This record gives sequence, structure tokens and C-alpha cells, in this order.
Amino acid sequence: MQALQNKTAIVTGAGRGVGLATAQRLSAAGARLVVNDLDEREAGVCVAAIQAAGGDAIACPGDITSTDFPERLIDTALGSYGGIDIVVNNAGYIWNGAIQNHSDEQWQAMLDVHATAPFRILRALAPWLREAAKREQAQLGAASVRKVVNVSSVSGTTGAATQIAYSAGKAAIVGMTKTLAKEWGRYNVTVNCVAFGHIDTRLTQSYSGEPPTISVGERDFRVGLSEQQIESSERASPLGRSGQPEDGAGAIYLLCLPESDFITGEVLTCSGGAQL
Repeated sequence: MQALQNKTAIVTGAGRGVGLATAQRLSAAGARLVVNDLDEREAGVCVAAIQAAGGDAIACPGDITSTDFPERLIDTALGSYGGIDIVVNNAGYIWNGAIQNHSDEQWQAMLDVHATAPFRILRALAPWLREAAKREQAQLGAASVRKVVNVSSVSGTTGAATQIAYSAGKAAIVGMTKTLAKEWGRYNVTVNCVAFGHIDTRLTQSYSGEPPTISVGERDFRVGLSEQQIESSERASPLGRSGQPEDGAGAIYLLCLPESDFITGEVLTCSGGAQL
């Protein structure tokens, strides 16, 4: 039997990069997937790829920062698959600048997507989760083990220049992880966090000259790392290379496996060993 057979997993930001690789990795292990992305087309591409590989997936596109979205996401998973076993809070983006150039809007946007949205999603899950765990305890003697994996960054654990708002949001998810591990242990839920170093995605793409941009909603954001920054990052890694989306997905996958059932409240750094 596959490691995650008959499990249902939600992955936010699964249209590209680490989120896409994670959804595909969990599906390959037997999980049913609820795929979220802000971009409806990219969410559909992810679902189609999973289905083409013989997996089971549905899309729930939408903006995770919208106040009504968390309930819709949870209701979609429950309505389609009848339960939820894994939640991966992965969605996010960067909006960088030195502190003197940070606007209130910029600060709030980073907190909203990296901290408030995951909080709301997990809060929306809580009523069903608590009742399911109590019912399983009464009927079976123990609640099923369920998993939450939050995505942070080394920017949130060690800081990063020009990323004060992003770093604050990524630090907040670490605190949320450790707190919820204590709250939800009684329901047999493990809550852990992966803090990524340099993973090669569109947010960290290499450039020379003017930085590239991505569109989030109606706004464009500068992204990417200069060739010199990437070379410096690779030199800092004992492995001598940048991480790939599949590397990030592998770290998340470890915390979804039954072998990690006694690991909770932890932050796993996935940086190729770089001491940043």
C-alpha cells in the first residue's frame, strides 16, 4: 500500500514551484489532492497533471487572503472527499524593500498572505477536526493522525535584508506552528514547519540587469536573485547547488509520512546546509 493511500491533502499555492511539486509528490504516494492557487488556470494544470498520472485531484482556486475563502476551501475538501488528513500552507509571494521604503500596505500584505491566511484556514478546519477526533476516539479508541505542514523561510528564522515584512510573516508562521502543535496534540494532529533556503522558483529566478516581475492580482512585484547572489548562495551550501522544487516537496513530504507521527512543533530547515 502507498504511504498516503486514502488520505486527503490540501495544498495551497499548488499551481507552480514547490506547491506544484508537493501536490504531485503527495499524489504519487496515494493521497487525494485539493489543489489551490490564485491562478485558476495553473490550478487546473496541476489537477490535470495529477489525473493524467492516475491520481485523484480537484481544484479550489481563489485568493487565500479573502475572508470567505478558508471556509470554501475546507467545505470543498469535505464535500468532495469526506475528510481532511493533511494541510500544507504553502501559498505566498515576496514584496521586498528596505524598511524606509516599506508602506503600510506592503507590511500588511505580507502578514496577510503568510500568517493571517494560514491562521484562518486552520481555524476553519478546527470545528470539523475536533468533532472527527472526538468521534474516532470514542469509536476506535484513538483519533486518526493528521498533519499540518506550514511553509516558512530562513528569512523568518534568521532574517534577511530588504525583507522585513516577508520575514515577519514567515516568523509568525513559526510561532503559529509551535502553538498549534500544543493545542492540537490532544486531537492527534502533528503541526510542523519547513523553512526554505534558496529554492529555484520564479520568486528566486536568476537575472542580470533589471529584476524580473510577477503579477499577483492587479499588481506587479519584482522578484529574482542576481547571478552574483545565486553564486554566493550556492557557495554557502555544502551541497554546492540551489534547491529545486522537488527538494522542497521532499521536505514537506517527510512531515506528512506516518514515520513522522511522533514529530510535532518542529521547524525543518531545507537549505542544502547553508548557514545563512
